[in-house]
Amino acid sequence: MRKIDDLLLEYGQSHQNETNKTIHWICVPAIFFSIVGLIYSIPSGSLEALMPFLGDFANWATLALVIVLFYYVSLSPPLALGMFFFSALCLAVANLIDLVSPVPLWAVSIAIFIVAWIFQFYGHKIEGKKPSFFKDVQFLMIGPAWLMHFIYKKLGLAY
Repeated sequence: MRKIDDLLLEYGQSHQNETNKTIHWICVPAIFFSIVGLIYSIPSGSLEALMPFLGDFANWATLALVIVLFYYVSLSPPLALGMFFFSALCLAVANLIDLVSPVPLWAVSIAIFIVAWIFQFYGHKIEGKKPSFFKDVQFLMIGPAWLMHFIYKKLGLAY
């Protein structure tokens, strides 16, 4: 069995309850976005000078996501492609909020992060099992891939 299959199977063992699954469908993407938003908020003047071709996307979040995507590629190139598109969407939304919101992106991101984690822990209380990342921190990265693999299955795509 491939490493990604083992990780998805193990992650899924603590995500059997339908309420917990529903909470994860909302909160995992929200947490992923909030982290992107927080990293995007870090001033990146030196990166902009090094990567002017990226325009507004020459920032720490883009750099962090490139590294994250290498991890996903090592597990499953097809899932990495889905995560690339989701990551690009997160960057675009972060950029939009940064441009038009009267509330700073970092503040929006912190609020989303806190609320989403409260619901995540509530979901695990309902489930009666601890979050997977308590056992292995890499499960923080597997959560989004776990959701993406369901999308792939629904579309009949191999992951």
